[in-house]
Amino acid sequence: MKNATVLIYAKPPRMGLAKTRLASGVGLTEARRIAHFTLARTMRAALSGPWKTVLYAAPDRALSDTLGGIWPSHLVRRSQGTGNLTDRLNRGLADAYPGPVLFIGADAPDLTPALLHQAVRVLNRHDAVFGPARDGGFWLFGINKRARTRSPFANVRWSGPHAMEDVWSNLSADASVALLSMLIDIDEGQDWRDWNESR
Repeated sequence: MKNATVLIYAKPPRMGLAKTRLASGVGLTEARRIAHFTLARTMRAALSGPWKTVLYAAPDRALSDTLGGIWPSHLVRRSQGTGNLTDRLNRGLADAYPGPVLFIGADAPDLTPALLHQAVRVLNRHDAVFGPARDGGFWLFGINKRARTRSPFANVRWSGPHAMEDVWSNLSADASVALLSMLIDIDEGQDWRDWNESR
């Protein structure tokens, strides 16, 4: 497990920067509060294991932020860079060392260290793993990176009901793929209401 890498793709919880779709349903102030809440939970989970954790932050001016300790000063940070989400994820895949590589955002408040441990363990026996979200996307994608691993992120219909399906279809036909538990990604106001009702 020590050669596993967790890549977090996140923005600081600032009004008008993070959670813009959520803000249209709950307002800017509440969206900022929710973004702070989900980001803090994500960081606690990602920093609670023996894997290497790398933050891919956007925009670049946020790279030096600590957010009151949510992004601790010792955390390895890299720029998401330019381009679309495919370009930014490809950058992380290219940078990562061979071994289990997990990609997560900061939208799933039920993410735990145990789920990350489970994902890494699953990659001991599988080529890839998804943590599905109920909207057709995913709260986690993991892949066993090898010398000839090809990116599975091309031509993906991001932020829609086909995102997981598209990434999965980009994997080799004989790839062994596992699924983790389905979680709620907080993208819109209804997601937040549903998550609170499920408590």
